[in-house]
Amino acid sequence: MLRTDTLQITTEILALIARIDEFKGAWRALGTLAPERLSALRRVATIESIGSSTRIEGSKLSDREVERLLANLEIKRFDTRDEQEVAGYAKVMEVVFSAWQDIPFTENYIKQLHQILLQHSDKDHWHRGQYKTNTNSVAAFDEHGEQIGIVFQTASPFDTPRRMTELIAWVDAQRESRLLHPLLIAAIFVVVFLEIHPFQDGNGRISRALTTLLLLQAGYAYVPYSSLESVIELNKEAYYLALRQTQGTIRADAPNWQPWLAFFLRSLAEQVRRLEKKVEREKLVLASLPELSLQIVEFAREHGRVTIGDVIRLTGASRNTLKAHFRKLVERGHLGQQGSGRGVWYELR
Repeated sequence: MLRTDTLQITTEILALIARIDEFKGAWRALGTLAPERLSALRRVATIESIGSSTRIEGSKLSDREVERLLANLEIKRFDTRDEQEVAGYAKVMEVVFSAWQDIPFTENYIKQLHQILLQHSDKDHWHRGQYKTNTNSVAAFDEHGEQIGIVFQTASPFDTPRRMTELIAWVDAQRESRLLHPLLIAAIFVVVFLEIHPFQDGNGRISRALTTLLLLQAGYAYVPYSSLESVIELNKEAYYLALRQTQGTIRADAPNWQPWLAFFLRSLAEQVRRLEKKVEREKLVLASLPELSLQIVEFAREHGRVTIGDVIRLTGASRNTLKAHFRKLVERGHLGQQGSGRGVWYELR
């Protein structure tokens, strides 16, 4: 059984929880942007989350390539392993975002999400939605997608069903008793889940989808609008180190939860900080920019980049008028210019 009775709540952990919960409470007011603006924020965050979560596991697709792939999901057939992983993760996130209120946190539903995650990969058909039958381990990958080492040896296939049943029972008991903060429940679930590594493949990706599910079910409604996965990707070495430091003690009499709790909560706090910055920028833009400039910024947010030609096709405005708007947006720090001459394009700063 999990030993959380020795869990020590440090002042840093308390401060991080207070910071995250403060934003959770303020989100209703902060989130009063127009629906189309919130939709754009969510779309960008979803692309970032899918790209980052799959790259953590070794995918090489950029966010731009992920965006193009998502625009063609209806093709249902993906040639490369990276494309299959992105398509599967996108579907899982769609299910979590749209149905989180109706998804019981049970082993059967976790298996169903795993089946969805691997639905496009023929190579994985034999173990989709089933606990592992062969031993596996947690591996770390570099920025080129190459494996750089084993982070942790995991539970045996024989022990996996029992330990997963114990873990889900622990989550249920903690949620019902409300003695442990929901963020701590989510954090402990994730690190133990990854220590068990219950599936043959896809454990990292499904753990991040389940993190989102737990957070949404705990009332953290802002989660779809800022990518936690991208925060983890940028701190991948610290992510693996925190996992290793805590996972090596989970079955001891006094587990050391601190390394993972600190990393997890710091990452959630950074997710909040990024979203606060985005919302404030949105409000500033809404309050101060003319309609044509707003359309330019909106296009850049939805597509990752924008050219004068894009906006001509979108609005029918003249090139000279648009040049003036683009120049002011660059001067005021809303857009950054890339390239020169006929190949110039712009992105959000």
